[in-house]
Amino acid sequence: MILCDIGNSTYHFLENEKSFKLSIEDELPDLQVQENIYFISVNENASKKLLVKYPYAINIQKYFNFKTQYSNTLGFDRIVSCAYVSNSIIVDCGSAITVDIIKDSVHLGGFIMPGLDALKNTYAKISSKLEFNFENSINLDKIPLNTNDAINYSIINMIILPIKDIQNKYNLGITFTGENSKYIIKHFTNSVFNENLIFDSMKNAIEENT
Repeated sequence: MILCDIGNSTYHFLENEKSFKLSIEDELPDLQVQENIYFISVNENASKKLLVKYPYAINIQKYFNFKTQYSNTLGFDRIVSCAYVSNSIIVDCGSAITVDIIKDSVHLGGFIMPGLDALKNTYAKISSKLEFNFENSINLDKIPLNTNDAINYSIINMIILPIKDIQNKYNLGITFTGENSKYIIKHFTNSVFNENLIFDSMKNAIEENT
């Protein structure tokens, strides 16, 4: 079984329990097509490209029946991340940072922030004097005394403070996923990192529906 999570800018594959990513602009690899390929997608054009290469790939969106109070604009990648979670705040640190609250297996809502890279790129667009070196080791207990520290301090706090606020409000643990979680998770207690959260959810849905 081969899994593929198609995002806005990447294909994320899991083959033989090894994951790898490709840009949606890249040529798709020659996979072991005798195996079933299951995918989810938030990118219609990238889905079409996948199906040209692997015409028998199966879109498993119909496998997910998700309870939420959110509108029908909830991204399908967020649905998959949350689908098999009972009680947790799901934080996906990708190109955007999505935060979703799951209580008693019901999705109560959530919010979206710019991702770490987007925030890092913002300052140079404001002024060339605001170019800086990103440092994840910034001490958040001290007020910055130079521009480089001031920007790093602000970026990290812009991300972690809204998440801490929602964690305190709902008194839930946090499940982090996404490649930039490593820069954020150390600022939290009662939290875990699950690199394969979406793939685990896809496996559960496939097992239940095939």
